[in-house]
Amino acid sequence: MPFSDYKTALVTGASSGIGAAVVERLCREGLEVHAVARSVEPLQALAERTGCIAHAIDVTDRGALGELTSKVQFDVLINNAGVDRPKKFLEAEEGDIDLLIDVNLRAVLHLCRMVVPGMVGRDRGHVVNISSIAGNYNFGGNSTYHAVKAGVAMLSNQLRIDAFGKRVRVTEICPGRVATDIFNHVHGNDPSIRERFIDGFELPQASDIADAIAYVIAAPVAVNIGHMEITPTLQVMGGLQTAKPEAPAANAPEGTKR
Repeated sequence: MPFSDYKTALVTGASSGIGAAVVERLCREGLEVHAVARSVEPLQALAERTGCIAHAIDVTDRGALGELTSKVQFDVLINNAGVDRPKKFLEAEEGDIDLLIDVNLRAVLHLCRMVVPGMVGRDRGHVVNISSIAGNYNFGGNSTYHAVKAGVAMLSNQLRIDAFGKRVRVTEICPGRVATDIFNHVHGNDPSIRERFIDGFELPQASDIADAIAYVIAAPVAVNIGHMEITPTLQVMGGLQTAKPEAPAANAPEGTKR
């Protein structure tokens, strides 16, 4: 469906990184883009630069999102907002679990609930859920994030089933490592973080993800690109490890040795 068939778009997590790049790309295509984020100053700068309509809203504020979606019929929904608190589940904290569920999954569910029925009714729309390779592959120390992103993956599949028979397309975008400031948001604003995750690596840019999203939206109406993984050429997922059991302690009481 060419961009000319769509008029409005809603992008969350729009103040920086992939979200800002998507706003810029969709504005260039002539859509009326509503950009949602918590950070007021970067959001205002984005609006001045692109002509998007800025909304300083936290995606966990269901009332504010409900008010916005009741006023505007959105043809394109880009669920991009996300947070992370990297920890093994054995070290997980209550607040971290609640935050990741609220932002990365609950907000996506509610925005889809608010927007997708209108798309179905109009027989036109495209939902793009920006998930992660973490929703499909396991790697150490990020257990809650894996769980919520897997939820987004299943939701993306289910939306197509629920909208079956209508021209509502659903795409899950799963980026690997991308050269954005998300690592500073997660690990702290220290030069060593950039050295650890970005400097010296050949990485996709936020604009590359935005171009991929523009590609799936611009595909013919008969084409639904349901799942796309976008990783650096020099990044792979997977691997196999096998641990040896711990040796029994030398001074363990009789009967407790294994």
